[in-house]
Amino acid sequence: MRRKRTLFLASLATVAAVGTAWIALPASAAASTATLRTVSDWGSGWQDEVVVTNGGSAATTSWKVEFDLPAGATIGSFWDTEMTASGSHRAFTNRSWNGTIPVDGKVTFGFVGSGGQPLNCKLNGRPCGGDETTVPAAPATTAPAVTPTRTATVTPTTAAPVPTATATATATATKTATKAATVPPREDLLPVTVTNKTGRGDAVHLYVLGVNLDTGKLGYVNQAGTFTPWTGGAAVPVAAPDVSINGPANGGSTTIRVPRNLSGRLYFSFGRKLDFRLSTDGLVQPAPWAGGDPNHDILFDWSEFTVNSSGLWLNSSQVDMFAVPHIVSVTGGSGTTSSTGEVVAGGRQKVINAIKADADFAKSVVTGPDGTVLRVLAPGKAADAGLMSPAYLDPYIASAWKAYTSKSLTVTPFTDRPDVKYTGRTSGDVMSFTDSSGKVVASFTKPSTANVWGCDGALGAPNDQVVGPIARTLCAALQRTTLGRLDVQPSGTAADFYQGSPANLYAKVIHANMTDGKAYAFAFDDVQNQESLVHDGDPRTAAITFSPF
Repeated sequence: MRRKRTLFLASLATVAAVGTAWIALPASAAASTATLRTVSDWGSGWQDEVVVTNGGSAATTSWKVEFDLPAGATIGSFWDTEMTASGSHRAFTNRSWNGTIPVDGKVTFGFVGSGGQPLNCKLNGRPCGGDETTVPAAPATTAPAVTPTRTATVTPTTAAPVPTATATATATATKTATKAATVPPREDLLPVTVTNKTGRGDAVHLYVLGVNLDTGKLGYVNQAGTFTPWTGGAAVPVAAPDVSINGPANGGSTTIRVPRNLSGRLYFSFGRKLDFRLSTDGLVQPAPWAGGDPNHDILFDWSEFTVNSSGLWLNSSQVDMFAVPHIVSVTGGSGTTSSTGEVVAGGRQKVINAIKADADFAKSVVTGPDGTVLRVLAPGKAADAGLMSPAYLDPYIASAWKAYTSKSLTVTPFTDRPDVKYTGRTSGDVMSFTDSSGKVVASFTKPSTANVWGCDGALGAPNDQVVGPIARTLCAALQRTTLGRLDVQPSGTAADFYQGSPANLYAKVIHANMTDGKAYAFAFDDVQNQESLVHDGDPRTAAITFSPF
């Protein structure tokens, strides 16, 4: 889930110690060393940092660190370095301002990539670590989650929206009810009421899964609010115990108590229970876009949440798919109820019809054996499943990237800090950004369509105050096809979005069919507050309401 600046996935890694892999030159050399560590690993990508240390007797005037990448690996954004690529080989050299390293001094640079970790390190042309050429990666300390979890099958957590300091804006719901006559009392366990207004007769099954923020353990919550850690995972995933909660029949409601220091997902399925598995790495969650997933023919969806000492964040997510439209709401200590995520009348079918009518997107509508439309896959998931072109956005990306060879892009990523500005220009396939002093602070290789759909790879956003905020701004602008047209980012209004060609029809029609225009149609849809998220610092009750369809 992404909100304010971005909310990152929490995992067991947040309580893990940071390891460091040392890569040392032979003692007879200039005695410089290089150190690689993995700062974050979120399954579909990772952030690495390299420290070059001058242990010699004289200052250096330049440095060069080289790696090979294993098959399928890529490196996208990078900072405090220049990068050149030749096949699978990557060479990192100093910027103009950080080539000189005094005796015992250090220089640090970083990059975001995906796939396997770098191999065969060289520092200034000499092998690192003698005969040992493999550069092992250190354990991660944080895991950005693709906003709502955007990948894969085995994940160390469900989802964990956790607010951070780098905020683009404060998320606000656009529908706010009048204050209640009686303010609900504050309870140790947060009551979350699920109401079924679908008009459907299917049995409903609910699941509350997440990470205990006090212990870092993954587990599930029963209806009464008791958290139980998972146990019994295996190298070959085994069936998780049935932890479903009976959900409401049409027209009814079910209330679940949720512990106040939990971050995760509330799943809901119709007609059949979901199939969860446990591995040694964590919980295997439903991924119906993946071949062979046992949940492919089940109608289901989820909301994502974090409830902690700073309050409740709750969102309806369409980052991976659009399936069961639902309203999320929270009532706070002031008695005010905020809500978002409501579709217009017939909105689900309108989204389906619009997607079916477009030849490029039509196959992303997935129908069950009985003819029920189970979901519309987000374009990245549809491309992964072979249901749409993996190069769909390439012509637009190339045009937008090239536009800044002859003009400048201004990125102002913080609405509360308008004085923070970065200027971007493109040279070849690399767009580099300078700060107000003219110092190059970040560079991005031209992203692929997959990088834009996932806001990862070349657009990977580390959890920092510079590169991450620029990356998420670029991704949002490319998703909305405003990059190349609007030269200050973020900027524009909803009327300016999705006007380029080719455009993200999926995001466009979902936003168009929300009563308040808000949705989480891609990972950084919170840029300019376009996301379907509610937050209250003193939550008393929360609710999820399934819309008619």
